[in-house]
Amino acid sequence: METEDHVDRLRALWAEELPDLDTTPMSILGRIYRLSNLVRPSIEATFAEFDLDRGEFDVIATIRRAGPPYRMIPTELYSLLMISSGGLTHRLDRLEKSGLIRRERSAGDKRSFEVALTEEGIRRAEAAFREDMKRELGHLDGLDEDERRALAGLLRKLAGLLERAGEKGPAAADSV
Repeated sequence: METEDHVDRLRALWAEELPDLDTTPMSILGRIYRLSNLVRPSIEATFAEFDLDRGEFDVIATIRRAGPPYRMIPTELYSLLMISSGGLTHRLDRLEKSGLIRRERSAGDKRSFEVALTEEGIRRAEAAFREDMKRELGHLDGLDEDERRALAGLLRKLAGLLERAGEKGPAAADSV
């Protein structure tokens, strides 16, 4: 028998107050939100051990996973990170001051620049990511391999549905 959790208790309270309302979305989306909040402190603590905040890690990890020569133009970066150009500039300033990135003139367009990881940036991005994955794997210890695969598949399906609905606009997203 499954144990009652926080979301079950909230749903029960709402059922008392609004018995006509279907709170099924809370059983899925509410748990996804709660899980995110539960693991966030661990993730942030991991990055802090590498003198990074989450946003800084996102920048250097994005460049690192792009592969050699570990450089990107700012437009690519803020599009992939889904942040404003101003937000990216602030992160780049901090990362450059920390010696993890360099801003270099673009070989193809002297009016623009590229963001390149330094050797230390490459090393730290990889080390932080390896440690993060190790700790996050620990959060999944209670699930066997089949359960992990099933959960990942269902979440992938849901994410795909929501992403496609988002591409069609807010009205379509409401109908999912």
